[in-house]
Amino acid sequence: MTEPIFELKDVVVTVNQGTPEQINIMDHVNLAIYPGDFITILGSNGAGKSTLFNVIGGNIRVTSGQIRLHGRDITNMSVERRTRFLSRVFQDPKMGTAPRMTVSENLLLSMKRGQHRGLGPRRLKQSMAHFKDITSVMNNGLEDRLNTATGKLSGGQRQALSFLMATIKRPEILLLDEHTAALDPQTSQELMNATNSQITAHHLTCLMITHHLDDALKYGNRLIVLDHGKITYDIAGDEKDNLTKEELLSFFNDIEG
Repeated sequence: MTEPIFELKDVVVTVNQGTPEQINIMDHVNLAIYPGDFITILGSNGAGKSTLFNVIGGNIRVTSGQIRLHGRDITNMSVERRTRFLSRVFQDPKMGTAPRMTVSENLLLSMKRGQHRGLGPRRLKQSMAHFKDITSVMNNGLEDRLNTATGKLSGGQRQALSFLMATIKRPEILLLDEHTAALDPQTSQELMNATNSQITAHHLTCLMITHHLDDALKYGNRLIVLDHGKITYDIAGDEKDNLTKEELLSFFNDIEG
């Protein structure tokens, strides 16, 4: 049987400890992530979606429980060290890129992610053909703007760049944190199609938070619903393929269709 890449084992995150407002914002969560999983994540506001990603990324320390990578305990591993195997794309297109650097400079920087960097020639010209190839797959003209400052790109192009920067080194775990939510519907759908193509082509292991039921049903091999810090629903395979929007709506409220 295939072993999980990444696991949360009985993870609890408690806030306001020792006060009347004490609450578990992650409540004894168990989650096993397997190679090639593309997991879509739904939940109403406050359900624990961002907390889940922050725990996986190391931005929030757990109160109890264990986090494992390939069976090894990494519960106390720093955010910086986790960037060696994990990448994240945020909802805000401005968060994943350096605005005064060109598209190609941003991509070159992301190629050195997790590496020790000293002084030396950056060898940007030698990478331009590669950058043109990888940006062309996004189908939004990004390949023609390699020498453009990122701050001058459209929101869709900038978010596409953020996605490419996050995946250029093929991370073991990719976190997509509502990465299409800030875009108009057409641009959002174009980026989502390109995202799915790249995840499938490169067999990436991915978790994607979304508020769109249709996207949660259409993409990925597995779907999780969070509620009050607990995983209340986790389905995969044929069960997910046969799930209807109406059936999914019966599990929770207040999520945009």
